[in-house]
Amino acid sequence: MEKKDLSYLNRCLELAEKAVAEGNQPFGSILVSKDGEVLFEDHNRISEGDLTLHPELSISRWASKNLTAEERSSSTVYTSGEHCPMCASAHGLVGLGRIVYASSTAQLLEWRKELNKQSPKVKPLFIQDVLPEAIVDGPVAELAIKIKELHRQAK
Repeated sequence: MEKKDLSYLNRCLELAEKAVAEGNQPFGSILVSKDGEVLFEDHNRISEGDLTLHPELSISRWASKNLTAEERSSSTVYTSGEHCPMCASAHGLVGLGRIVYASSTAQLLEWRKELNKQSPKVKPLFIQDVLPEAIVDGPVAELAIKIKELHRQAK
């Protein structure tokens, strides 16, 4: 993983912190062009009442409306946590490129048990269970520790 990847993941961490401050789960994501330009960013917004308002899904929606197929496939999605099955599906359907995440689904499941938080309503899957051809990097140990703390703080 390159230094620039960590920089983008740190921005995702900032967005995850914002999500928690607004009463959401700690997820933040950004879409970066092949030239390194941040094209779109968002954080979890499920407290608004729509449980599908995940930042990765927002990225897919935005990209499908604003980028060509070539631009989508050459972009990278950076995110604080590994995509859920819904977001991984959207990522694949839209044809986005590489995925880099700070914390994994396996870590999240472990943390939820440890923190006595409710199990997910949807079966947890790894990105490559949904998108076998996906180019994926993560998790990042030093950032995952910070993400775990945000999960501890989240309602």
